Amino acid sequence: MMLRPKPGEPCHHTRFGLIRHAQTRWNHEKRIQGQSDSPLTGCGRCQADRWADLLRAFSWDRILTSDLGRAVETAGRIQSKLGGLPASQDPRLREQDWGEWTGKQLEEIRSQAEQMVRTAGDSGWGFRPPGGEDRLSVLRRSRRALMGAARRWPGRTLLTVVHGGVVASLLQGLSGRKWIASEPRLVRPHHLHWLRCDGTKLLLEEINALDLSDGPMDAEAETA
Repeated sequence: MMLRPKPGEPCHHTRFGLIRHAQTRWNHEKRIQGQSDSPLTGCGRCQADRWADLLRAFSWDRILTSDLGRAVETAGRIQSKLGGLPASQDPRLREQDWGEWTGKQLEEIRSQAEQMVRTAGDSGWGFRPPGGEDRLSVLRRSRRALMGAARRWPGRTLLTVVHGGVVASLLQGLSGRKWIASEPRLVRPHHLHWLRCDGTKLLLEEINALDLSDGPMDAEAETA
């Protein structure tokens, strides 16, 4: 259940509406992006424009993004339709570093590292691609970024445009999950999620709060 203030009641919590960036060229090609980048596809640009129309239902004070191009481009298209909200970037909100797997297609990774892929589901927070970053590090840095934003903009509501790995890390971590294959699926693709900071800690309000998807247009695999 999402905690919202009653009408007329002051709210000193900073709230974050969390979404993943729109579809990119490498998403379409099922390539791992990590902290490298590729531009939005035509479908991705349409997604961002449509999301902006849906997100008008909320009162936003600012947009916060990763500094990677795909998040910035998604946010820019939304920003232009929401009255030119102020925007800020934070590199701590970047996608997980996928090391040697960056730029490779999923099938290529499965064929070259079959054993590692097979055991990844039970690696939990310690999962780390070769030469890359583990999931716990993603959680820690992204949580620090949001706590810092809450101190900088107390009581504000921030649309936060990030990456699939960041969304999953925050929601899994704040839910107390082990992030292993036997746990039920938590995060639905193409949804808005709500977090809040009460001044001392980051808390979950609602997971999968708003469905932003549009059927076949949004059916591409969610590569990092």
